[in-house]
Amino acid sequence: MKRIGGFRRKTKHKMSKNIRTKGKVSLVKYFQKFNQGDKVCLIAEPSIQSGMYFPRFYGKAGVIGEKRGSCYVVLIKDGNSDKKLMVHPVHLKRL
Repeated sequence: MKRIGGFRRKTKHKMSKNIRTKGKVSLVKYFQKFNQGDKVCLIAEPSIQSGMYFPRFYGKAGVIGEKRGSCYVVLIKDGNSDKKLMVHPVHLKRL
């Protein structure tokens, strides 16, 4: 059966911003730098769709593996399996 809709379907509240945080994104947050081995938390910035991960991983903690272009490879544990996500730095929060 073919799923109708993209990967942001059924994420009305998870992918929405608080009324006080709407508007332009902070440039400090957009251009933040990470080193290999840094611990980060996946917190999506809903106003920027590029470099966003699948919503199931929202709030998960991971480790920076490497930098690829403008994004970072984040290694997370999903149940018993290890996963690699390509995430833009605007969607990452340092732990």
